[in-house]
Amino acid sequence: MPPRPALGRRFAVTALVIGLLAALTNGAWAGSRQARPPHGPAPVTRVPSAAGTATPLTGYAIQSSAKVSDSAASVSSPGYPAQGWYPAAPRSTVLAALLADGVYADPFFSTNQQKIPKADFEVPWWYRSDFTVQDTTRRTFLDFGGVISAADVYVNGHQVAAAKDVTGAYTHHELDVTSLVTTGTNTVAFRIQPDDPAKDLTMGWIDWLQPPPDRNMGIVRDVLVRRGGPVALRDTHVLTKLAVPSLASADLTVKTEARNDTAAPVTAEITGTLGATRFTRQVPLAAHETKTVTFSPADTPGLRLTAPKVWWPAGMGGQPLYDLGLTASVAGTPSDTAHDSFGIRDVQAPLNADGARQYRINGRKLLIKGGGWSPDEFLRWDGRYAEDRLKYAVDLGLNTIRLEGHLEPDEFFGLADRYGILTLPGWECCDKWEGNVNGSDEPGDPWTDADYPVAKASMAAEAARLRDHPSVISFLIGSDFAPDAKTEKTYLDALKAADWPVPVVSAASAKSSPRLGSSGMKMTGPYDWVPPGYWYARREGGATGFNSETSAGPSIPTLDTLRRMLTPAELDTLWKDPAAKQYHRSPSPVFGTLKIYDAALTGRYGAPASLADYVRKAQLAQYENVRAQFEAYERNATDASKPSTGVIHWMLNSGWTSLHWQLTDRYLDQGGAYFGAKKANEPLHIQYGYDDRSVAVVNNRHETATGLTARATLFNPDGTQKYDRTVTDLTVSGDGAHGTALTLPSSVRGLSSAYLLRLVLTDAAGTEVSRNVYWLSTRPDTLDWSGTTWYYTPTTSYADLQGLSSMAQVPVSATAATRSSDGTSTTTVTLRTTGSGKTPALLTDVHLVDARGKPVLPVRWSDNEVSLWPGESVTLTATCRTADLRGSAPGVRVSGWNTPERTVPAS
Repeated sequence: MPPRPALGRRFAVTALVIGLLAALTNGAWAGSRQARPPHGPAPVTRVPSAAGTATPLTGYAIQSSAKVSDSAASVSSPGYPAQGWYPAAPRSTVLAALLADGVYADPFFSTNQQKIPKADFEVPWWYRSDFTVQDTTRRTFLDFGGVISAADVYVNGHQVAAAKDVTGAYTHHELDVTSLVTTGTNTVAFRIQPDDPAKDLTMGWIDWLQPPPDRNMGIVRDVLVRRGGPVALRDTHVLTKLAVPSLASADLTVKTEARNDTAAPVTAEITGTLGATRFTRQVPLAAHETKTVTFSPADTPGLRLTAPKVWWPAGMGGQPLYDLGLTASVAGTPSDTAHDSFGIRDVQAPLNADGARQYRINGRKLLIKGGGWSPDEFLRWDGRYAEDRLKYAVDLGLNTIRLEGHLEPDEFFGLADRYGILTLPGWECCDKWEGNVNGSDEPGDPWTDADYPVAKASMAAEAARLRDHPSVISFLIGSDFAPDAKTEKTYLDALKAADWPVPVVSAASAKSSPRLGSSGMKMTGPYDWVPPGYWYARREGGATGFNSETSAGPSIPTLDTLRRMLTPAELDTLWKDPAAKQYHRSPSPVFGTLKIYDAALTGRYGAPASLADYVRKAQLAQYENVRAQFEAYERNATDASKPSTGVIHWMLNSGWTSLHWQLTDRYLDQGGAYFGAKKANEPLHIQYGYDDRSVAVVNNRHETATGLTARATLFNPDGTQKYDRTVTDLTVSGDGAHGTALTLPSSVRGLSSAYLLRLVLTDAAGTEVSRNVYWLSTRPDTLDWSGTTWYYTPTTSYADLQGLSSMAQVPVSATAATRSSDGTSTTTVTLRTTGSGKTPALLTDVHLVDARGKPVLPVRWSDNEVSLWPGESVTLTATCRTADLRGSAPGVRVSGWNTPERTVPAS
């Protein structure tokens, strides 16, 4: 973001990046208050003796240091009676553990989180775990990261590391504890220090949600117990060089560090397998020597691949992965192993003639279409929940996820590799990470000499972790600000040493750093409500260049979700009082209310008459706005001058129950924002241009589309047709190209102030391949560009869409049936208008529900929120996990803008 007032867009508080814990309910943590009595020691982790094993600790017992009077040596010794301590998962913040143990009520409901005392987390907390080994002839190491914010580390009563050395959420540590480990039970203990993102290189929650009271202190990545022989293998990775544009061959270079952990010289035999290729080398190592061992096509011909299996983003091709295995042996005995999974692809991201960053994957340009990612507020990691959200991203037609800090665990990037979702990880704004450059505008202390080694270690650890994931296409070393020269050098030196293979970007905003130069990105907002036509303006946040984070702000969830997150009194305030502080919006004073959003909703659609009416209008407004955002960037992607090259909707999801910045809510329910994005990003798409009244066809497929027919029809809200035009034999090139089919006239006789536009695209066989319905006004929204701030552009007069409220009620019948196989259930739904008049059914929503009428989530629809004219029908499919039906036959709940709600069986 450009400079802005203090406490503006991002409100520094706290954060971090991964975690585990708690049970899921419909894909989200239940958070119900079911207190369990604290108990003693955590489960004992059994560590095998085999060389090359890396065993994660299975959990901890945790307790506040304020309640522990015993010495560190006592706490960290086997047999210590941890009575009254709380159980914690292998990856857990303090608060995540206490929530799982039922200490506090659901923090996602109402203002429950405010009742959690912050003072409890302003002192260190102990994490204690036991593990057993049977063979002490092996070497033993503690391998870990994800400590927030710092920790003193003890093993069997002895301190093995101090907090000044184990600090920073992203730093990686390996401690040789061989001399301390004994046969039988061993104990490791961490004394975790409180976190302050303004002072520590950890994570801050910015202004996404109300920050957790513990500020995410804890251990949120696995602590591994590694066993090995005299020689260890570390830092194993594969460099790939793909022939572009032919894709006919690829050169692979395998690198690993061989480390002699003994005081005597040894010769290690390093053996590798990669597909059908096997290779080996004898590596002599002096006492305590480390060597980089490299295998390349020059010495290992099998590493030059012909016709390689190339990795592509979703929608552009497949996602094949390769696996590398290495073994180090000494005197014929295995000493250590290493494994690596990687993909072969080429990423380039030069600046175009207009200075915008243009990504190319395997030689082909692509428009980056993505969403901002939020982890769970308490950093609880659940692989299934993450996978569900990434599947949603694919369903939405997105190709990218941006992670501003909060860099998720390895499993996340493995899922992104599998589903073809590109990722843009990077550091965050508004706390210590940008403390040297954000001046007084944002929180974050300036760096001291002690911070640079932590920053370098953090960058090195993340580079080593992410570099072989084909889904990772850049690292952003700045967010709102680019780093200064010393900080930039710190990052770049670490990236170079790690063989970082893809572009490094100086910032997510339009900033430059001394060596990297211009970011090629913009962060011009908006972050609060603007009208749909805003996105077509070739200025500020409009569809030119690469906008790294932007949306029209508030995203009111469905009524089902609202009732799960707010009290009846809070629901009443939500629709009646625009000036009210909304705890579930943001801690930022800029985004604390819904005043701007509610004024637009009333100005365009009329004042809400009830909570249900407010939510109904919100879904209509969010559908049209999100659709317009993506459509504008899609249409302008192939412009000759100032093309759009990327857009990240801020955000894809929320880490808690939220009223803003989300395409899907905490419980994975879907409303207008979701289906507006899905419509805009369909592979072959017909759309309307708010700026020039054009009707364009965008082809996101690789192949050229021919023989297309486009039809545009205008209707008054009562269904009276006022204009109709068909254009045949259209041809549109692929890879994001668009063609203009026609331009609507500037005025049409008899058109009401609010009217409907129906666009239909059919292929050469006459099959409908895209349908898009707009609600428009003869009175445009008027923007006050001179009043633009960093977060929005004011609207001085609104489009008049209030005539939509006069639309007659149109009943829609539904028939549905469900089939289940291999754990997946597919419900087929046929909708048909049954009224006798001319009025269409606008934005008809279908929800799959269980026997209690509650939404079945997650669910993926072929289409939804559809508009039907008299006599029309459409067949939709919904796919869910059979287990999420909870043993009952589902139902289908149908409702819409002017369609009465009804539920029919779908057995």
